[in-house]
Amino acid sequence: MGTAENGAATWKSDLALALLAALLAFAFDAWTGFGQLTDAGGDNDNLLRLVEVRDLLAGQGWFDLHQYRMGLEGGFVMHWSRLVDAPIAVIALAASAVTGSRPLGEDVAQVLWPALLFWSTLFFTARAARSFGGGGAVLPAILVGAAGYYFIGIYDPGALDHHNVQLMLTMASVALLLEAPSRRRAALLSGLCAALTLAVGMETVPYVATIGLCVALLFVADPDGERTIARDFGLGFAGVAALVFVTTVPPSAWGAAQCDAFSVAQFVVAAIAGAGLAVIASIVPAAGGWRRRLGSLAALGAVLGLVVAVLFPQCLSAPYASLDPRLKELWLDHIDEAQSLFTLIVRDPARVAARYATPLVAIILVALRLRHGGWRRQDSLVAALLVVAFAVGAWQVRGTTFSIAFAVVPLSAWIAKWRARAETSSSLGVALRLVAVWLVSINPVWTGVAAAASVAFEKNNPVADGAATDRTCEKKASFAPLGGMADTTVLTISNLGAPVLAYSGHRVFAGPYHRNVAGNLLALDAFLGSADDARAIVEAHRVGLVAVCPGNVETRIITQKAPQGFLAGLLRGSVPDWLEPVSETKSGPIEFYRVKQAG
Repeated sequence: MGTAENGAATWKSDLALALLAALLAFAFDAWTGFGQLTDAGGDNDNLLRLVEVRDLLAGQGWFDLHQYRMGLEGGFVMHWSRLVDAPIAVIALAASAVTGSRPLGEDVAQVLWPALLFWSTLFFTARAARSFGGGGAVLPAILVGAAGYYFIGIYDPGALDHHNVQLMLTMASVALLLEAPSRRRAALLSGLCAALTLAVGMETVPYVATIGLCVALLFVADPDGERTIARDFGLGFAGVAALVFVTTVPPSAWGAAQCDAFSVAQFVVAAIAGAGLAVIASIVPAAGGWRRRLGSLAALGAVLGLVVAVLFPQCLSAPYASLDPRLKELWLDHIDEAQSLFTLIVRDPARVAARYATPLVAIILVALRLRHGGWRRQDSLVAALLVVAFAVGAWQVRGTTFSIAFAVVPLSAWIAKWRARAETSSSLGVALRLVAVWLVSINPVWTGVAAAASVAFEKNNPVADGAATDRTCEKKASFAPLGGMADTTVLTISNLGAPVLAYSGHRVFAGPYHRNVAGNLLALDAFLGSADDARAIVEAHRVGLVAVCPGNVETRIITQKAPQGFLAGLLRGSVPDWLEPVSETKSGPIEFYRVKQAG
C-alpha cells in the first residue's frame, strides 16, 4: 500500500511541476500576443493541418484524406492521420460553441492543443528522469526539458503539425517502459503509445523499432524480470495497431499498402511483431537459456523480414527514391529540416551547436557510465534511443528534435548528482562545476552561443546579394487581399500553397508535399518555362491569379534555375499582356496578377 501511495504522490507532484512550467510558457506566449497565429514562420504543415481540421468539421469524410484545393483538379490524398485532426477538431468545435465564434474557436484550439502537448511531454520527461536518476532528477528535467522544448518551437501556439504529438507519445512510451518493473500495466500502456506514435507518422519508425528491440533483448538477458513486461508491451503494441487500422483505414483500402502512412503494411508488421513477442515471452521457458530466447526472437525477426520483402518490397527503398529528379533538385534538397549534419557543418556551422551539442554530451555521459560499470536496464533503453536519434539527426536535422528530448533524461541525472554533491560540500569548485553542468545541459544556451557565432560569422562574411529571405510574405496579413477576390485557382510557388488555402477559399497547384507530384511539377513547368508556356498552363487549368513573393527562397531558387523563365521575367517587371497587376496589392510583399479574360 505504501509503495502504491508513494507512486501516486510522485505522479501528482510531477504532473504539478510540469503544469507549472507549461503555464509559465503559456503566460509568456500570451504576453507576446500569440504572434505565431498570424505569422506561421513558413511552417506549411501547421497551416495545412488547420485546413484539414476545417474540412473535417465542414463535413469531409473521416476516411477521406483528399486535399481537394491543392494539386491538379480533384486534389490528391494526404498521408497524414486523422488521429491528430480529431482532438484539434473537438477543441475547435467546443470552443466555437462556447464563444459563439468559429474563428475564435480555431484560435483557442491552435493555442490550447500545443500547450496540452507541452504539458504532457514535460510530465513524461519528468517520469523518465525520475526512473533514470531518482527524485533529484525531476526538477532539472522539468527545467532543462521546458527550455529545450520551448526553443525548439514544436509546441508554439499554432503548432498543429504531428511532430509534437509523436514526441509526446514516444516520451510516454519510454517513461512507462522505464517504470514497468515497479508499475502494473505500464508496459501495456508503453506498447499502446508506441503503436500510436507509429500510426501518426512514419518518422518515428526508428524509435519504435529501437524500443521494441530493447524490450526483446532485455527479456533475453533477464527472463524472470522482463517476461511480463515483454508480453504486455507486445500485446499493447499489436492490439492498438489493429484498433488504429480498422478505425483510420477505410475497408476499401485494407489491401492497399502505403509506405508513408499507416496501412496494411504497417499493421501486418506491428501485429506480427507485437503478438510474436507476447507469445515468445509467454511460452519460452526461462530454464531454456538465453540462446533459446535469442533464437526464438531471431526467428521472429526473420519472419518479419520475409513478410516485408515478399509482401511490401516497395517499402524497403529510400523514402524519396522515386521522387521526380526536378522536385528533388528544386524542392527536397532545399528543405531546411531535411539537411544532414554534414551539410550543416558546411553551410551553417553555428547551427550545429544548437542542434547536436546536448545530445552529444548525453551520449558521452552514458558511454562513461558503461565504461565505469554499474550498467542498468534504464541505461540500455535511454542509450539506445539516444544513439539512434543522434544517427537520424545526422541524416536529417529534423531527427534532432528527438535526440534533444532523449538527452534531457541523462543530463537531468547528471545535474542531480552534482546538486547532491553541492548540498554536502561548501567547496567553491563544486558549486562552479554545478553551474557549468547546468549551462552545458540547457539547449537554449547552446542556441544562444550558436546565434552569437552566426552573427559574428555573417559580419565577416556578408550575405551574397539575393541570398536574404524576406519573411513578410509568410504573415497572415500578406494574404489578406485574397479574401476579397472571387475564389479561383492561384498559380504560386509551393511555399505559398498552404497559406493560400488557410487564409482564403482559393485553390493552388503546388504545396511542399511529396504526394503532390503532378501539382508541383505543373507549377514548376509554368514558372521555369517561357511566358507562352505559362499561358498555356493557365488557360488549360483555368487559373485566375498568379501570386509571386520576390523575397522567398524558393522564388530565388527557381529564378536562378531559369533566369529567362516566366517567374524571373515577372520579377524583372516583364509582365505579359495576358496578365494585369492587382492594383490594390502593389504595396504588399506579395505581388498578385489577375489573368485577363479572353475577349
